[in-house]
Amino acid sequence: MLRATVRAILRAAAVPRGAECRAVRAQPRAGNSTGAWDGLPEEEEEGRRSFQFYKSRGQHILTNPRALDAIVRNAGVLPGDTVLEIGPGTGNLTLRLLSAAQRVVAVEIDHRMVAALRHRVSHQGLSDKLHVICGDALKTEFPEFDLCVANIPYGISSPLVAKLLFAGGGPRRGFRSATLLLQKEFARRLVAKPGDSERNRLAMNVSLVSTVELLMDVSRRDFVPPPRVDSSLVKIRPKPAVPEVDLDEWRALTRVCFCQKRKTLGAIFKQKRMLQQLLKSSCNFATARSKEEEEDEVQEEEEEEEEEEEEQGGGGESDQEDEGKPAEMAGKFKQKLLSVLKDGGLLEARPTKLSDEDMLRLLSLFNREGVRFHQRV
Repeated sequence: MLRATVRAILRAAAVPRGAECRAVRAQPRAGNSTGAWDGLPEEEEEGRRSFQFYKSRGQHILTNPRALDAIVRNAGVLPGDTVLEIGPGTGNLTLRLLSAAQRVVAVEIDHRMVAALRHRVSHQGLSDKLHVICGDALKTEFPEFDLCVANIPYGISSPLVAKLLFAGGGPRRGFRSATLLLQKEFARRLVAKPGDSERNRLAMNVSLVSTVELLMDVSRRDFVPPPRVDSSLVKIRPKPAVPEVDLDEWRALTRVCFCQKRKTLGAIFKQKRMLQQLLKSSCNFATARSKEEEEDEVQEEEEEEEEEEEEQGGGGESDQEDEGKPAEMAGKFKQKLLSVLKDGGLLEARPTKLSDEDMLRLLSLFNREGVRFHQRV
């Protein structure tokens, strides 16, 4: 009865083929590689034939047993661990994780995969160790976990890495590492060091809060259906100590610097649109800070409130005069930015050459002069 139910679910969930779907039927590779359905009884052949993988969803199932074993081994799974797996697919990696860990939390968006995964795990007698969340990994709130081990769909690699490392406006705490199978080119960019041609904003943001190690490459031929490119396994370990910095402002600064990463910082901070947005965010920050300081002072001494309001009233005319000269304000602000870069010895520096320490120093120099960054900049 259970097998018939699963077959019915798979048939009902099957989507008609089309150019936009690029569906591929599951077919095991020849040779010593396991199939996408390793572990199911042979009488489930009809259900396997009716199942389709969709390249548009990044559904590429790793089937090489040596690669699968190497992922679990490199992850360093302990018997008491709770492992977060993103995109478990048909469960080739999941079964190995369940054998090594105390509990596996699997996040899968495809309800067909969820039904097949649960049936396969049940057949192995491991259902009590598996918790499945059917949903979008980018929108799902992750539970606490010790390790993340995943074959990540290529299309969501960047936002998913960011979500794993940052949570609630700060670095995510409480997990030892994330062992991720990524597109080879993306993995190379993720581990890029200052001075490398692949150096990019994500690599800088990630290296601020973690260390990244490139472990091994995995051939595209080890997947069903095979993707167009090879993959690489990386291990990300959160740093025990992270610099004290406003991460929202840090990410806004790196966004500005890497918008045209081949240019010098001097050229980047001369752009008119960026100057206008940065001037606005700095003025908004100064206004908000002034308001907070006034409220604190009012709470301490109510008698000083009238005097402060009179002083602010006299300053309002000056503000109005400044607002009447936007071109002059923009010009002065531009010169301030360039002076900060020149004094810091960074006027001719390029973003790809900067280390995390260089970027932290740059942010500190800007903040000291009242220059503030916002994510929309």
